[in-house]
Amino acid sequence: MQENRRRTVTLVLGGVRSGKSRYAQQLGERVERVLFVATAAAPGADDFDDEMREKIERHRATRPGEWQTVEEPLELARVLGEQGRECDLAIVDCLTLFIAHLLHTAGEDHEAIERRMAELCDVLLAAPCDVVLVSNEVGSGVVPAYASGRRFRDALGELNQRVAAVADDVLLLVAGLPLALKGAVASASSTGVRA
Repeated sequence: MQENRRRTVTLVLGGVRSGKSRYAQQLGERVERVLFVATAAAPGADDFDDEMREKIERHRATRPGEWQTVEEPLELARVLGEQGRECDLAIVDCLTLFIAHLLHTAGEDHEAIERRMAELCDVLLAAPCDVVLVSNEVGSGVVPAYASGRRFRDALGELNQRVAAVADDVLLLVAGLPLALKGAVASASSTGVRA
């Protein structure tokens, strides 16, 4: 029987190789039914190089086999809304690639970008299960030299802020260590996502 409690949303931020994905996976290993939503398109996509294909395969190999995995680059709100009811925890890895795909497909259609961001935040506000979202913190680096890089940085920063506003817990991973920016860091002995 599903317990009647408020679902928690956790945003896990960090730089490249900070331990974000590993931390999110450790949270998933505490619960029975996990939905893993990978925003990287399947290997073989024309826009992926060998390094990206290898990274995707490495991530796949580290996930428990009993987890349900959905590879969905854009329809995060739909997947969470439809499939979240069947699990205890949904892990979205990562919002960084979601924004890259969104900017690629939407182009200069700011209304489409806004709509996708709003749909995701709306689903998170009424999450059917606990949700952990992984994203890169890109605001601490050098200003990108190209307009497309600045547009990407700005869009990801906007989405991170909006998800953080609806999240219960916002964590920053530095050298594999979680720092609570909002809410709490889940303890190792916790049975749920939240401490």
